[in-house]
Amino acid sequence: MADVHAEGSRGDDRHRASILVVDDDSRITTLLMAALSKDGYAVTVVNESRKVVSMDLSSVDLILCDVMMPHMDGFALLAAIRERVSCPIIFLTAKTDEDSAVLAYGLGADDYIRKPFGIAELRAKVRARLSQGSRRGRPLLHFGPLDMDLQARQIRVDGRNANLTDAEYRICALLAEHPGRAYAPMQIWEACLAAEDDPAADDMDSDATAAVRVHLSNARRKLKALGVDPIRTIWSVGYQWVA
Repeated sequence: MADVHAEGSRGDDRHRASILVVDDDSRITTLLMAALSKDGYAVTVVNESRKVVSMDLSSVDLILCDVMMPHMDGFALLAAIRERVSCPIIFLTAKTDEDSAVLAYGLGADDYIRKPFGIAELRAKVRARLSQGSRRGRPLLHFGPLDMDLQARQIRVDGRNANLTDAEYRICALLAEHPGRAYAPMQIWEACLAAEDDPAADDMDSDATAAVRVHLSNARRKLKALGVDPIRTIWSVGYQWVA
């Protein structure tokens, strides 16, 4: 099937957001194309996951990706592209086990939606991820050799980019803007990762904690590789940024 493109018709800022939908099921992609285009987004649909590897993804603002696809599943695709994209990536998956969620977060996914899903839930998560990606704070924070550019949404150490994913950056930005303050995993989830229609905390505490733990582990690994380690684990409490 040929790739499909659609431009949103609304006149607000959302028409500038570009969403890539990767799913081999044409029924799902037709549904997503209609809903997201109606919300004003520019939507591109790719039914063959292997095509994404060779695409120019520099202008993509968010990726919706199925997990179970022929030839190259969503996990393999994410592993292939994650180093060159920093936009939010949301998995669409029929898998319900925690190990799959941990694997997704470990590869750099920002969120996942279990199938079957309601279109209102998906639209809310997309809106939340794009909104989080557009927030701005103070323009520049300095911590020794580490610079955090809140407008470019980048962390550099001695001029070298840490290449954090969107979720990893958002968590680091939350901690760095409040150095010394300890945040519990659920506080981090609610501030940086949760969509507005997520279930109550009691219903998803395990998934949320696992997501935060994996994203923080990935961020710390990348920062340590550049010679800095500004995030501390406060046992039985959470995490804090050490200025």
